Amino acid sequence: MEGVDHLAHERNKSEFDVDAMKIVWAGSPHAFDVSDRISKLVASDPGFRKDNRSTLSRKELFKNTLRKAAYAWKTIVDLRLSEEEAAKLRFYVDEPAFTDLHWGMFIPAIKGQGTEEQQQKWLPLAYKMQIIGCYAQTELGHGSNVQGLETTATFDPQTDEFIIHSPTLTSSKYLSLLLASVMTWEGSPVPFLFLSQSGFYNSCFHCSVQWWPGGLGKVATHAIAYARLIVGGREHGVNGFIVQLRSLEDHSPLLGITVGDIGMKFGNGAYNTMDNGVLRFDHVRIPRNQMLMRVSQVTCEGKYKQSDVPRQLVYGTMVYVRQTIVADASCALSRAVCIATRYSAVRRQFGSQNGGPETQVIDYKTQQSRLFPLLASAYAFRFIGEWLKWLYADVTQRLQANDFSTLPEAHACTAGLKSLTTTATADGIEECRKLCGGHGYLCSSGLPELFAVYVPACTYEGDNTVLLLQVARFLMKTVSQLGSSKKPVGTIAYMTRVEHLMQCRCGVQRGFAELSVDLVEAAVAHCQLIVVSKFIEKLQQEIPGKGVKQQLEVLCNIYALFLLHKHQGDFLSTGCITPKHAALANDELRSLYSQVRPNAIALVDAFNYTDHYLGSILGCYDGNVYPKLYEAAWKDPLNESVVPDGYHQYIRPLLKQEIRTARL
Repeated sequence: MEGVDHLAHERNKSEFDVDAMKIVWAGSPHAFDVSDRISKLVASDPGFRKDNRSTLSRKELFKNTLRKAAYAWKTIVDLRLSEEEAAKLRFYVDEPAFTDLHWGMFIPAIKGQGTEEQQQKWLPLAYKMQIIGCYAQTELGHGSNVQGLETTATFDPQTDEFIIHSPTLTSSKYLSLLLASVMTWEGSPVPFLFLSQSGFYNSCFHCSVQWWPGGLGKVATHAIAYARLIVGGREHGVNGFIVQLRSLEDHSPLLGITVGDIGMKFGNGAYNTMDNGVLRFDHVRIPRNQMLMRVSQVTCEGKYKQSDVPRQLVYGTMVYVRQTIVADASCALSRAVCIATRYSAVRRQFGSQNGGPETQVIDYKTQQSRLFPLLASAYAFRFIGEWLKWLYADVTQRLQANDFSTLPEAHACTAGLKSLTTTATADGIEECRKLCGGHGYLCSSGLPELFAVYVPACTYEGDNTVLLLQVARFLMKTVSQLGSSKKPVGTIAYMTRVEHLMQCRCGVQRGFAELSVDLVEAAVAHCQLIVVSKFIEKLQQEIPGKGVKQQLEVLCNIYALFLLHKHQGDFLSTGCITPKHAALANDELRSLYSQVRPNAIALVDAFNYTDHYLGSILGCYDGNVYPKLYEAAWKDPLNESVVPDGYHQYIRPLLKQEIRTARL
């Protein structure tokens, strides 16, 4: 039980009130209470067991996910959980499932873009799970460029219906990752040529299939599909439509709809619990009133008109989704950091003196310099997520009052911070795996599956580089207006202090695309500034609890100075700092790491994650890692028999040299 005693000793070192820090992390005493109760409820219920996911076949894995989703819904109903509690329960079940898109995108889209009449019709059905929805927007040729979608919705005034159809190859929704995989194989286009010559291209690709929507493959009964609205031969931009996919009686696909699952994805369990789907629309007819008409409408006579509701509200769903993705980043990164921190305190390597214990890995400066900035990032992302939640609520309120002034900033913030936090989190999870040494590669460490589940966030809801280019355009527009009466406010207010930019003259004649690499770096810097600024603003609030504020100040300084250290070449080349400043920053970082060291375990304990949610032997609360690793090994299906299947067929003949030599 050495590990148990070891982590108990580590917790005794804490210099701050851990319970108070738990409330800071949760956001409020109420939020902590809900999170704590629901996480323990899930952890204590064997119906939510997840330790066997990596050993299940795809069919078993998916069926088990269906069982858990149904069991979760029964639990929610039986216990009469509130909407907040139900959301937390789904979160702590910790399994990608069709319910994610139903609650996270299908319902918000109807709430944000449907009329009151449509909301009254569809939301009660969705809230009661009497229909199950998914969200189909991105196409093969158009992902981030929503305005370029090619799927059409043509109004037929004779039947008062829309005809949903995907007319071209490039309107194949969500097919881009498939093409990327088949068209590049060791730098060769051979697989694509093979598919073309074999007839697969001609028989399938021109079917204009949709690809990737979660929940679509086997479960969803309805979809929010986006298409180019065509009325009387004229196009009127992209609109959303509620399209029924399957019968509510026997679940069979409706006329004109071909639908299925796209197959195995990266990782063992991971997103293979989700039925990402392939879908073909072939002149599918839907009633006119299934067009989401809060912003724009089509009358039964075939007249298109804008409603009194501002069209900018369409962006509300996108802003909402991206701010939740930023919040999820802090959860995913903090899980990885919790695992790596606890294991770094348990693991001992080298440094034994006179036969005494070896040195804890966490005491090595090289380990601290890689781990503690990630710990600081987890807290930084938590607080930026809180701020984005406030920003979304503020922007929504303003939009409803026809105030669009903060919408460009909100769009840029959510786009840029989604890109920054998801990229950093994906990289951070992989770094945590390496910080755990060889054992981090085991599925039982929890890190491989965590990475496989999280890494799609770097591309869904906007490719991260494309999003940064959108931020760059926003920044360029802001700079171009510096000489006008319109003063930058909010997250770009700092630009009022750079009036000298207006006196600068640049001889570069190239366009935006030529400078895109530099502009992406500028966008990243802008987003990093926002994160640091909001961390500082958090520290300016009253934060109760012994030593809590002081520890947060240390983490804030680590986050800021690590960014300076990481990008010191840019700071030096632009004259923002001197070499002496850079050296001082590095010295200060080492000092700050020493201040974190006694509190490291307490800082990850403040996340208040149960062992069930962490899903990691290396990160277990009691630190009793090695006996648990040993015990888990014997539970692997390969150890069900002492002599492996295939011994008599393959191993024995080899050992006995009974293998016949084939004639050449």
